[in-house]
Amino acid sequence: MLGTIVNAAAILAGSLLGSALRRGLAEKYQQALYTAMGFTAVFLGTQTVVENLSESRFPVLFIASLAIGSLIGTALDIDGAFTRLVRRFSKTELSQGLSTGILLCCMGSLSILGPIQSALLGDHTFLFTNATLDFVTFMVLGSAYGPGMCAAGAVLFCWQGSIYLGASALEGFFTGDVMCELSIVGGVLIAASGLSILNIRETKALDLLPSLLVPAVWFLARAALGLA
Repeated sequence: MLGTIVNAAAILAGSLLGSALRRGLAEKYQQALYTAMGFTAVFLGTQTVVENLSESRFPVLFIASLAIGSLIGTALDIDGAFTRLVRRFSKTELSQGLSTGILLCCMGSLSILGPIQSALLGDHTFLFTNATLDFVTFMVLGSAYGPGMCAAGAVLFCWQGSIYLGASALEGFFTGDVMCELSIVGGVLIAASGLSILNIRETKALDLLPSLLVPAVWFLARAALGLA
């Protein structure tokens, strides 16, 4: 769980550094940091898609996954529910910061796909990238809401730890083919998040999260039908 530990530590470090500044980072520096992180997400997502697409046995599956997942996510209004949940628990300044920070660090595709890759492939790239993004995010949040933002690190550790243990228990299912398809879809979602950060294309990335379930359902159906 090295990647998860680093990710949680990045949240703690960012929160403490931000709270030490306390006056808040100037907006131009915040924008500079977010721009750098946006380009990082776009590059990492694109690289992940390119690397795995050539290995895919079903090169159109990711297209179907994104189409079906986006329809499900939009119907469920996941992004809207996220916004309403933040507002619901925003009764104090700290609760506002915590609710926003916890949802941001736990609900992204990096935070979901990262522990799976870490558990099954020993690859911590996604989690290390997520740690960098969270460090910047929580440095800003810590400067606004104080050291109480450190509590989000414990929540993230439990969240990613649960995904890590679940993936380890289902290792027999997460074959190379399954991980390849998940990585392609996840790469698209990561790139989409980067475009949103850069304000190039406003994307409700949370509404795309169900896309990650489609490849798993596809392979479960094939297994049930006895197809190789």
